[in-house]
Amino acid sequence: MKKSFGVILLLCVSLFGCGSNGSTNQVQPEKQSPVENKVAPVEAEQSGSILYQNTEYGFTFKLPKTWENYSIVADKWEGLAITSSDGEKVVETGPIISIRHPKWTSENPRQDIPIMIFTLKQWDLLQKEKFHIGAAPIGPSELNRNEKYVFSLPARYNFAFPTGYEEVEKIIEGKPLEVGGV
Repeated sequence: MKKSFGVILLLCVSLFGCGSNGSTNQVQPEKQSPVENKVAPVEAEQSGSILYQNTEYGFTFKLPKTWENYSIVADKWEGLAITSSDGEKVVETGPIISIRHPKWTSENPRQDIPIMIFTLKQWDLLQKEKFHIGAAPIGPSELNRNEKYVFSLPARYNFAFPTGYEEVEKIIEGKPLEVGGV
C-alpha cells in the first residue's frame, strides 16, 4: 500500500510539478541586452508582422506575428588571426544580436536568428582573409549593409538543426533585414 501511494505521489509530482504559481520556468539568457531604449518592437501596420528595430546600428528586422514577445540576446563574435605565428590570437571583435523565439526555454531551445555586425573595415578585412571566424570553411553571409555596418548571418548558424530552424530559414529567405541611417 505504501509503495503504491509513493508511486502515485511521484506520478502526480512529475505531471503537475511541485509548485504552481501560474508562471513558466523560462530561464532568461545570461547576456540579455540591458539596453532597453535601443530596442523597440514595432508592429508593422499592413503585413501583420512585428519589427525588431535597432537604433544603435540602424536596422529593422521583420518577424512573423508568432514571434511576438521575442527577446534579444547580446553577445560578441571574435575574429582570429590567420597567420600561424599569431596562433589563435583574437584580432577583431564585434557584436552579435540574436533574436530569440518567445517559446525558447533552456529545456527546449529553439533556433535563434543571429545577426553578426561588422564595421565596413572589418568586413573588408574578413573578405580579404586577414582574419577568420570559427572553424567553418566559409565565412558569414551578408544580409544587408548601411553606411557604417555590414549585417551578416554566421556560417553554419543552424548546424545542429534545432527546433524552429526551418522557420528561421524561411524568415531569412524573405530578406527581413532593412537598413536605415545611424
